Amino acid sequence: MHRAVRENAAAWGATGWALGVLALLVALPLAAGDRLPNRLATHWDTGSGRPDGSMPLWAATFFPALTWGVLTTMVALASWRARATSNAGARGWVGATLGSGGVMLLGGQAWVVRANLDHADWREADSLTGWLLMTLVAAAVVGVITVLAGRRRTAVMPTAERPTMEIAAGERYVWLSRTSNPWLHATAAVTGAMAMAAVAAALGGLMETEAALLAGPFALASVSTFGFSSVQARVSERGLKVTFGPLGWPARRWVTDDIASARVETRTPAQVGGWGYRLSGLGTTVMLRSGECLVIRTHTGKDFAVSVDDAERGAALLNSLKAHRST
Repeated sequence: MHRAVRENAAAWGATGWALGVLALLVALPLAAGDRLPNRLATHWDTGSGRPDGSMPLWAATFFPALTWGVLTTMVALASWRARATSNAGARGWVGATLGSGGVMLLGGQAWVVRANLDHADWREADSLTGWLLMTLVAAAVVGVITVLAGRRRTAVMPTAERPTMEIAAGERYVWLSRTSNPWLHATAAVTGAMAMAAVAAALGGLMETEAALLAGPFALASVSTFGFSSVQARVSERGLKVTFGPLGWPARRWVTDDIASARVETRTPAQVGGWGYRLSGLGTTVMLRSGECLVIRTHTGKDFAVSVDDAERGAALLNSLKAHRST
């Protein structure tokens, strides 16, 4: 998948995250409005843990949303600048800010609602000291994961020329290609948003704990779908390495001596049984888009295919490496 398509998929994912967080920030206090006091405790004394500041319900509802709107606007400007300057490192930090900031604000809003729930006066609100620490830890974890994901290489070698691969003595060659599926990203975002909504409602006291367990299947579906919505293939002297997801895990590896041959085949989801990691009569296929696939056959007679761009060059390099090792 070309760079512009990958960037568009990332932009749509960021947009979905921004809108989802915004909707939850507004919906949580409004959904519990009849169980909240006219003014909500919004600030707690760090020493005693008791509330010492409040806001009207409307302000407590829209102030976090306004803060999120300002943050996402700044992130969008930083992202535009990073794209204009091709600064991949900056794009990673932009994503980390968006992810950790959303978790921070959404967690804070959920805890504020829960602390004020079913109290007649905001001064009677529960303490939030422990919950605030949990929110900070969660936001930090999300930020670190996003930064690590942003540091992974996403470049794809140009496909305009596909010469016959020749390996000169003493030279080393590496082929790298990456593909992602925006529809799988969207599916992961939708299921993840449903899990987030259930967790936020439970934290805010709007849902019974047993009902909140429904977030588990949605979270599992989101993580597993997101983990297999992108793939990267790398060919080097060591052989073929295929990694999944933004963090490059899990991974599959084949050393050069284990590969009998490499070729290019055109495959479709209908042929292999759908999208993602598929097992069929054609062997194992990582199907993220229709078209050319890099296919290897091991000495045991098993085939493995991955749908990545520039598959012909990857196959040519693998075959050339095998021939070079046998001479």
